[in-house]
Amino acid sequence: MSAAWEHPAAALVSDLQGIFGARLTSVVAYGAAVDGNARAPLTSLVLVSSLTFPDLEACARRAPHWERGGIATPLVLHEDEFRRSLDSFPLEFGEIIRAHRRLFGPNPFDGLTIPRDQLRTACETQIKSHLLHLREGYIESHGEPAAVARLVSASAPAFTALLRNVARLNDVSTSEHMDATRAGARAAGVPDGLVSDLLTLEQQSAMAATDPARLLPAYLDAVEQLARTIDTWRV
Repeated sequence: MSAAWEHPAAALVSDLQGIFGARLTSVVAYGAAVDGNARAPLTSLVLVSSLTFPDLEACARRAPHWERGGIATPLVLHEDEFRRSLDSFPLEFGEIIRAHRRLFGPNPFDGLTIPRDQLRTACETQIKSHLLHLREGYIESHGEPAAVARLVSASAPAFTALLRNVARLNDVSTSEHMDATRAGARAAGVPDGLVSDLLTLEQQSAMAATDPARLLPAYLDAVEQLARTIDTWRV
């Protein structure tokens, strides 16, 4: 049985071939849809040999159709721009490298690595930013359970993604979403029960409207623990 994302992926590739023709180099799918969340839109990276404003106009005309078909706006890059951007976005591209599916052309990640020191620095910046966001968000919520629940739910995917990057720092290379998340949590000493709850939120599973609010104290402790771990990490 084909995965839910495979049909929109084929439609996207067909559209991109119509727009770019022979200039279309590679297309890969990544993110929640290929990680097993059937309700998530298909996210993709598109590499081309040249990119013009008329190309963007053509993509813009297809965007409403893509949205209706469960396809997020593709990330379109010139292939040289992509190679020069790996060090600028080590977390983002690292997550794509961890779990992706080649849809068209050669795999653009073959032979590419992100230096561990760049990954560690990016993790530290993101984790500390995440901690500040949670603290500020809680104060702004006035402690109202529904607002706290929204804060926890909205931020859970970013935190679990951070755990997967910590797993990569610990030389864990699995492409399995939950395995990578739990491996990062173990490396940082984050409780497994909390990770299970946050993964549930990330997958948009049904929970009581205010239930995520109860997670915030342990969640804050976990982010603080993760920040301490990265502070003392030795590459």
